[in-house]
Amino acid sequence: MESQTAPLETTAEFDRAIEIAGRFLANVETVVHGKPDEIRLVIAALTCGGHVLLEDVPGTAKTVLARAIARTIDGATTTRVQCTPDLQPTDVTGLSIFDQKQRDFEFRPGPIFANVILVDEINRATPKTQSALLEAMAEQQVTVDGVTRELPDPFLLLATENPIEYEGTFPLPEAQLDRFFLKTALGYPSADDELRVLEEQRFQHPLARLSAAVTLDDVLELRSAVRHVYVDEIVRRWIVDLVRATRDLDGVAMGASVRGSLALERAARAWALLQGRDFVVPRDIERLFGPVILHRLLLTSAFLARARARGGGDALEELRHACLERAPAPGSEDDPLFEGPRPARAAPVP
Repeated sequence: MESQTAPLETTAEFDRAIEIAGRFLANVETVVHGKPDEIRLVIAALTCGGHVLLEDVPGTAKTVLARAIARTIDGATTTRVQCTPDLQPTDVTGLSIFDQKQRDFEFRPGPIFANVILVDEINRATPKTQSALLEAMAEQQVTVDGVTRELPDPFLLLATENPIEYEGTFPLPEAQLDRFFLKTALGYPSADDELRVLEEQRFQHPLARLSAAVTLDDVLELRSAVRHVYVDEIVRRWIVDLVRATRDLDGVAMGASVRGSLALERAARAWALLQGRDFVVPRDIERLFGPVILHRLLLTSAFLARARARGGGDALEELRHACLERAPAPGSEDDPLFEGPRPARAAPVP
């Protein structure tokens, strides 16, 4: 079996990237307790240049997570947008204002010009405003008054949806859902973690004490290291088979696109690095398939009706199992291939 390998990165360089990833995760966990996997997912999206959709109830530390990530990166900025039906695109992107002294228009940047932006209840914004966000997510730029302006780098958009109340909302179009790198939820903390939150916030919010743990250059170093994570040809073939399986499922009107295959492969690379490995194993794909792929599927009305009756989570888990049955994992937990051999350093994907 041939594999693309090249010693483009020394062991010391890769070990440093793993150390940066561990430092990043540990710093965020000092204020967001009991959610290591969810934090890893968000950091994985950041290192891959993707964005995250959080479908969760209010009060589950979504804003805290966004601010903690921004504060962890030295020099990074964070903003928050509360979406309402009267929110205009220029309220997000900014607008040009006439300066009487200069007798010319001056651009005033909006909250989208930040490294980490939390867009709260994105489905309450009108389609016109959502389209402005789509350009920012897809191209990392915004166009105002015919002028295109680049957004900061790194750029991470965390959008939230309330899964309970849909009155007065505008469902996200499929094109915008497909632009989200992954979809997840923080959920309620455990009793012990909730008690810890009460203790920590008695006098001062822990965010006030949070200091930076990585630099912007460290984030770029993580991105470079992710491109060198090894993905075996067998695993890449399985990723394609899994995504293609979504296009033939009962209850799915439209399966995941090629963008889904790309996102799953890149997410697996980042996830492996955040786990301290320089290679991807099938277990990584199984873990990431749901967050990366399932929100990209266009479901039939009949399936949605059954999902509401049974519970959305159970219905999506059924789809996940159906895909894994159609495209079984290469090997089993008893097979060494499932855990994966430790290969040579991999060449970055062009």
